[in-house]
Amino acid sequence: MPQPIISAQKVTQNIQINQQSLTILREIDLEVYQGEQIAITGRSGSGKSTLLGILATLDRPSSGELWVCGQAVHTLTEEQRAQVRLENIGFVFQSFQLLPQLSALENVMLPLRLQPNFNFKQAEQKALTWLERVGLVRQAQQTPKVLSGGEQQRVAIARALIAEPKIIFADEPTGNLDGQTAEEIEQLLFDLNKALGTTLVLVTHDQNLAAMCQRHVRLVDGQVQDVIKVGEGV
Repeated sequence: MPQPIISAQKVTQNIQINQQSLTILREIDLEVYQGEQIAITGRSGSGKSTLLGILATLDRPSSGELWVCGQAVHTLTEEQRAQVRLENIGFVFQSFQLLPQLSALENVMLPLRLQPNFNFKQAEQKALTWLERVGLVRQAQQTPKVLSGGEQQRVAIARALIAEPKIIFADEPTGNLDGQTAEEIEQLLFDLNKALGTTLVLVTHDQNLAAMCQRHVRLVDGQVQDVIKVGEGV
């Protein structure tokens, strides 16, 4: 049996509001394996984005254990968790999170700039190759403000994948897009995920997008209601 690339054990998250403790997640158990496509769904307030933030090592749980790529993340410092993200994780956000002053090319290059062996010419060529893969090489020098929403998300996908991460976390990746554009972005994301063999964990309200994944984790009131095996993925 292969070891999971992500393992959450009894993960709980509490927050303080007006001096009262509110439980957002309650004893979550979840394992994700290399190459899987996992959708996390639930109503607003069910804890979806909170769980994604913890699994992605952005936030520390109040209690429980989290293992990512063989590392006990719950025991690490913030600096050490940042290193785990740098080496293993890419992100795609609903609001794209592109730096407005940078061109599409420069935005895609950003993860490589954090690498210790950064080489500008090599990074530039790799970023151009990724822009070509997402169909935007002609827009390489354009800034986000002149790109459509779909084009911005294509740039964000290229940025997430350029450093060849083991895991992609996507939070409502098509939430700000119209129907046709959303379908194109969904197919692009899954095609690249399959080609690279990365693990994909996404949060979505879109049941059609969730159905494209291999497993569907449904949260209700901060707890895993059920885990549905949907199919073989896209």
